[in-house]
Amino acid sequence: MSGAPTDVGVVVVGAGLVGLATARALQQRPGTGDVLVVDKETGPAQHQSGRNSGVAHSGLYYAPGSSKAALAVAGRAALERHCAERSIPYRACGKVVVAVDDAQLPALAELERRGRANGVRVERLDPAGLRRVEPHARGVAALHVADTGVVDFPAVARSFVEDLRSAGGELRGGLELARATPVDDALEVEFTDGSRLRAGALVNCAGLQSDRVAIRCGARPSVRIVPFRGDYLDVAAPDDDLVRALIYPVPDPRWPFLGVHLTRSVDGQVHAGPTAVLALGREAYDRSVDRHDTLALLRDRALRRLARRYWRTGLSELWRARSRSTVVADLRRLVPELDGSSLRPAQPGIRAQAVSVDGRLVDDFAFATSPRCVHVLNAPSPAATASLAIGEHVADRVAQVLA
Repeated sequence: MSGAPTDVGVVVVGAGLVGLATARALQQRPGTGDVLVVDKETGPAQHQSGRNSGVAHSGLYYAPGSSKAALAVAGRAALERHCAERSIPYRACGKVVVAVDDAQLPALAELERRGRANGVRVERLDPAGLRRVEPHARGVAALHVADTGVVDFPAVARSFVEDLRSAGGELRGGLELARATPVDDALEVEFTDGSRLRAGALVNCAGLQSDRVAIRCGARPSVRIVPFRGDYLDVAAPDDDLVRALIYPVPDPRWPFLGVHLTRSVDGQVHAGPTAVLALGREAYDRSVDRHDTLALLRDRALRRLARRYWRTGLSELWRARSRSTVVADLRRLVPELDGSSLRPAQPGIRAQAVSVDGRLVDDFAFATSPRCVHVLNAPSPAATASLAIGEHVADRVAQVLA
């Protein structure tokens, strides 16, 4: 790297899995300079990276040839190797995707086609075969997806921090970006506490705040982040014995969500969820209303266009999120023996969903650039699974900025 002297080679904003994997990849590349990760939270993986179902996805759902498909397959393999090397809990348990009626069979067949095209191990099951894999699940047909696992993602994030620090990089918590301004051949980076530094480049991996961070860096993002709240439930004894591994429905192809499902985590706890409903705050995990975020949503033309297109589905999902009986009914379509009295509230999550200016949900990775900056504006599932592969991909983009 040449030009004006800098305090650090690259600043990465966001200490989630994608930000940390990107920083780790950059720190290991000669000529990048030291990497500094900053996050307004005090520790890593405080939002989406630490508030999810803990599933390492196979690549089943994604269109063959898409970046999501390629990154999911490569990223999961890299994640498995990393966890084995670092003794991080990972269980390759497989999962079933269940068609509960004949109307879902065409969508199930399309998932099977996609999975095979993406190199995923997929087996078609009849009802008897489904019972052999998941004795309490019921459906007219199912897919058994061997290349799916469960993992402790917060532990993975902590291991990325260890790798970054051992290579000479740094993570600073409690530090929020105010602005980044190009100056000569560098960036003047200012934080809300008044501190400043000079960097060769900046990477925005801020997740729920990524569009706002992009604007603070002089970018004009073509997407807006809309927060969707996902509520989870824990399945208590004795009903937790009804689930061996992972039981998923056939997803609605109109939405980038996988539907309410049942997952047994690496610690043995069975979770149910999540729902998907508009959140009135990007970090409103307690269902509170964030006035600033709510006003921004009301003023957002992209959201209004989205609402006009999907208002019936939105109302239905809002009812589902507020109605325990509706969630239980969905779960019992998959596992009829499940008793709703065994369900307990669990830690919720909020998904950063990018919406285009014309009101369409963005279902693939979205990037943008501004002077000496790379912005990861949308990193949807399987971002956690594929974080190591995504980190290398983003590092390649940063290398072009530094060249």
